[in-house]
Amino acid sequence: MTAIAGIAAPNAGERVQQMLAQMAHRGPQGSLVHSTAAVTMGVSWPAGQPEAGDRLKTAGRAEDIVSDSHYAWAAPEGNSFTLERDPLGVSPLYYGRNEDGHLCFASEVKGLAGQVQRVRELPPGTRLKKDKVSAHFELELKEPVDEPRQAVAAQLRRRLESAVGKRAGKGVPFGSWLSGGLDSSVLAALARQHTQSLHTFAAGFAGAPDLEAARVVARHIGSTHHEVIPTFADIVQIIPDVIRHLESFDALLVRSSLMNYLVAKLAADYVPAVFSGEGGDELFAGYSYLKRLGVDELPGELLDITSRMHNTALQRVDRCAAAHGTIAYVGFLDDEVLDYALAIPPEYKIVSGMEKWILRRAVMDLLPERIVMRAKAKFWEGAGVEEHLAALAEEQVSDRDMQRERHLPNGKTLNTKEELLYYRVFKEFFGSVNSLDWVGRTKGAPVQ
Repeated sequence: MTAIAGIAAPNAGERVQQMLAQMAHRGPQGSLVHSTAAVTMGVSWPAGQPEAGDRLKTAGRAEDIVSDSHYAWAAPEGNSFTLERDPLGVSPLYYGRNEDGHLCFASEVKGLAGQVQRVRELPPGTRLKKDKVSAHFELELKEPVDEPRQAVAAQLRRRLESAVGKRAGKGVPFGSWLSGGLDSSVLAALARQHTQSLHTFAAGFAGAPDLEAARVVARHIGSTHHEVIPTFADIVQIIPDVIRHLESFDALLVRSSLMNYLVAKLAADYVPAVFSGEGGDELFAGYSYLKRLGVDELPGELLDITSRMHNTALQRVDRCAAAHGTIAYVGFLDDEVLDYALAIPPEYKIVSGMEKWILRRAVMDLLPERIVMRAKAKFWEGAGVEEHLAALAEEQVSDRDMQRERHLPNGKTLNTKEELLYYRVFKEFFGSVNSLDWVGRTKGAPVQ
């Protein structure tokens, strides 16, 4: 993912270089700073996005373009900038004003450290122009398609194939993160059709169910498979790095990012871009609690959790990939797949208590039945992480510490020891924040 940064002031090249340096992991391949009579902006790009520098030179815009529908950009507007972010927030973008009142922007909060007085996240689907944030896109439910299940499954399959094909055809070598769950397995299998040699990557503790499932998929599709099998000591060692890159202390988000971070690091040794299966659970009702909702409630809940992905799963994907200078393609969130998924009737998504029924039907011939019918498991559960982290938090955070430290300076409260454990690390990098508006967090997270 390309790093973009800028200051609405001329001749600020040194400061923009400093901002890019804080995000150097995003763009290890090259960097460029461009100044006009009114503004200064810069980009740093990874191996998979070499065109980012050319666009800055020729068009005078700083752009992080992952795909046609997944992007963030900044363009000069008089003596300031217009900023825009994609509809779902696949590409991150933050902004604020410095002590001189000049607008500053960056792909990560780290890029704004020491530059602005207050960091703000540009919401997905919005544009900042002349100090006003306005929507250029609204995620909304579609009129349900009135077609039989078989026809819907076939149409969904065609759209998934198209989404993968568009990204596989960009001329950038690619692989696939592979948890062994349905979503990552589907994209890996579809990606395999576009290359003679697909590299797949998995992570987990020895004996973790995810590892075995990923091996099954890799053998089936004929990929060159790679694994990282850490000890818990290895996991503890990377917690600070993960929190620094993730820019969050949310327990669920950090927990789910640990193995993802190791997978991304492994993948970076082989390919500049990967497919990620994020979005399948949100669009096709993959979470167990959704089974308790009625068909009238389900569409609204799916819309809600999809709209929140920029602070949850998409933040994890972006930061883990960017930490190692790679690009992550989220094929399930392609605009054509997204639009159609939101129009699929809820009674096609959960059938007889089985989640993601229509997706399973659409890919029945693509994968082994045991993978197609595999029950949903949270990533950290499948990888074997959760119980170890709970024990670590209990060991390092006493009851007295919890009572003394759980109340944050901004009035928020931490409700779990694991959250406090991560907040201590977070504070070392980002200080005591006055606002949590930009902090990635899961729905229903214990920060109140």
